[in-house]
Amino acid sequence: MSAPAASQRPSYLWGPLSGLGLITALAAAAADQASKLWLLFVFEIGARQPVTVTPFLDLVLVWNRGISYGLFQQDGPIGQWVLLGLKIVAVALLWGWLARSGLRLTAVSLGLIIGGALGNAVDRFAYGAVADFVLLHLTTATWSFNWYVFNLADVAIVAGVAGLLYESLVGDRAKKAP
Repeated sequence: MSAPAASQRPSYLWGPLSGLGLITALAAAAADQASKLWLLFVFEIGARQPVTVTPFLDLVLVWNRGISYGLFQQDGPIGQWVLLGLKIVAVALLWGWLARSGLRLTAVSLGLIIGGALGNAVDRFAYGAVADFVLLHLTTATWSFNWYVFNLADVAIVAGVAGLLYESLVGDRAKKAP
């Protein structure tokens, strides 16, 4: 038997919906970086914070030296490089999944996660920390609730995970319905 032609071999780097995922990832990373650059260098959020946008939303600058929710804070360069390396490995694994994906929602969802990870990786490389700036909160006369501070990359990651969860929990049932 002869080996399959190159066009018949499965590709671990590019699949039928990789272009859609790539466009989604680039758009998510670009939106994240544009918002951060504008807030940091045009609006100068660091000098103006906190900025009240609504009664439940403020803009504040927080430099996250860890991962999600500020876990595993790393002040030294070695820890920052380890976190950046882990992010690169995660993006590579997600890209491999994207290359084999056959569903649009999965491709878009993976693109959002990859784009969010890349947006935060750019911060970690450029500043040694991730710039977070959105604070959701609720305050009454008797109690107060503050959500963690996040950015658009985090929103993209959460939206991507939500899309993957939807696809895995509901997507199969929707396809099987008569």
